[in-house]
Amino acid sequence: MKYEFEKKEAAAVLEQEKKDALINAERKKQKIVLILVSVFLVFVSFLSVIIFRSLRLNQKKNKIITEQNEVVIHQKHLVEEKHKEITDSINYAERIQRSFLATKEHLNANLNEYFILFKPKDVVSGDFYWSATLNNGLFALVTADSTGHGVPGAIMSLLNIGGIEKAIETYTSPADILNSTRKTIIERLKKDGSPEGGKDGMDASLCVYDFKNKKLTIAAANNPVWIIRNSGTEALEVIEIKPDKMPIGKHDKDTISFTQQEINLQSGDVIYTITDGFPDQFGGPNGKKFMSKNLRELLAANAHLRMTQQKQLLEETFASWVGNMEQVDDVTLIGIRV
Repeated sequence: MKYEFEKKEAAAVLEQEKKDALINAERKKQKIVLILVSVFLVFVSFLSVIIFRSLRLNQKKNKIITEQNEVVIHQKHLVEEKHKEITDSINYAERIQRSFLATKEHLNANLNEYFILFKPKDVVSGDFYWSATLNNGLFALVTADSTGHGVPGAIMSLLNIGGIEKAIETYTSPADILNSTRKTIIERLKKDGSPEGGKDGMDASLCVYDFKNKKLTIAAANNPVWIIRNSGTEALEVIEIKPDKMPIGKHDKDTISFTQQEINLQSGDVIYTITDGFPDQFGGPNGKKFMSKNLRELLAANAHLRMTQQKQLLEETFASWVGNMEQVDDVTLIGIRV
């Protein structure tokens, strides 16, 4: 009985040990799970803090970006408004300047066949062409390039035209008109505030036509005049009226009178007056200047064409030469057939 009792007791102890072992294992497992859950919760909490801070930071950044965008949009509107104001002002200035140029009605009343190629670099121009009937009844045409281009050039062109219009009240010969205009420009620009007075002015050719007697009287400052004549042979005669090498304005030669030249015209003669914009334009395959020689040869080769055809050819040639480059100066070229 004692043996059986000890045997049962030992079995009970063993059973209890097994139960204790299972309980301890379960406790360890629960402890591990608890640790893992705690670590996970800590990680989630840390991650939540990072995400929250990131969201707050992004909100601040978005707010800053939104405010910056609003500023940019406001500034864009201001720039657009200013651009419109400036554009409207320049367009209005162009209308004013155009009113000073030779009118189509006056040109048509005095010329049979002609073209005017006028391409300002900007909306307004330092180049201008001007015509008038002088006190002696003859037709005068000025092709001029004022100092500068754009708005400064346009303002200078109005001063130059004013000087010419004042001169023709008294004078009829081209040289006297240019001399008087130069004096007016120099006197006016003395007030520009610089120590020696302004040296601005213009390069120009002034042609006075006597179509009845087929005579052309010219005075020119830096800009040549070309006459293409069909003399009855296959070769055309190119007559170049060379200008005085001085501007109409303050210069070390401004006390010397401009030279006056008289040419007897023939029926069919084509007279070309130019500014330096076309020959000085950079372009072509090598990005070089077009050059006066090439322009003169181009005009001579096509002087037989109708004036409208010549103008179209010159426009196409100029556009092709410029290509993707920028127009560097105002361009004026006038052709008149006698």
